[in-house]
Amino acid sequence: MADEQPGIEVVTDDDGVRRITIDRADVGNSLSPLARDALADAFLSADRDPAVRAVLLTAAGSRHFCTGAGLSADSRPAERRPGDIARLLQQGWQRLIGAILDCAKPVVAAVNGTAAGAGASLVLASDLVVMSETARLIEPFVARGILPDSGAVFLLTRIVGLRRATELLMLGEPVDAARCEQLGLVNRVVAAEAVYPTALELARRLAAGPTVMLSLTKRLLAVSSESGRDRAFTEEAWAQEIVSTSHDLQEGLRAFAERREPRFRGC
Repeated sequence: MADEQPGIEVVTDDDGVRRITIDRADVGNSLSPLARDALADAFLSADRDPAVRAVLLTAAGSRHFCTGAGLSADSRPAERRPGDIARLLQQGWQRLIGAILDCAKPVVAAVNGTAAGAGASLVLASDLVVMSETARLIEPFVARGILPDSGAVFLLTRIVGLRRATELLMLGEPVDAARCEQLGLVNRVVAAEAVYPTALELARRLAAGPTVMLSLTKRLLAVSSESGRDRAFTEEAWAQEIVSTSHDLQEGLRAFAERREPRFRGC
């Protein structure tokens, strides 16, 4: 529709936390192609903006975090050519998930309700996840005969392992918050009214931290889960080289010696 609004709100707080909100509660916070691309652009912008020190991903309402693609969202081309579907996925949902994974700033997700399909991948791609005790995660692909997409296989396998990922993707059963915490899919499960405040507190804590170190730690975590020891050790050594010249490292050492709280500047 020509007059469609993306429904993605972006606000940057004075403390360096960029709050990105999916404001499409009337459609289960599902993402049209326009909204999906706007969300990806919001993460790419956060990555580039030096004023941003952490990102908080939230959603409007209390029932749904994100239910993935809208019913008419990624409609198949009327005249399909070889490679059309692959390009559609690569330039759409994979671009969004990649923007979250590659964002150099820590990403905290406040999961207020159901996260399904590609919406679940938004949760899996985030660095820290706070989930409502009434929320749940669903990988519904099998019920629709759809091959898992939006990085679901990659993300689930590296978070919960092959056996559990197989169960979640092949059975497609809803996973409640307690089970998500048990499987390591989320970091904290709290009461519904505490989801946003808890996630915001974590984002502010990260934003006040040594962000050069946090950015490189995020990279090392990704490398370590996707490669062998040799590459992981090499990346670690060079990351240490970079951090060793940072203001925040020197400030952290001075604060320790002076028995006070450090005042990190993110450089």
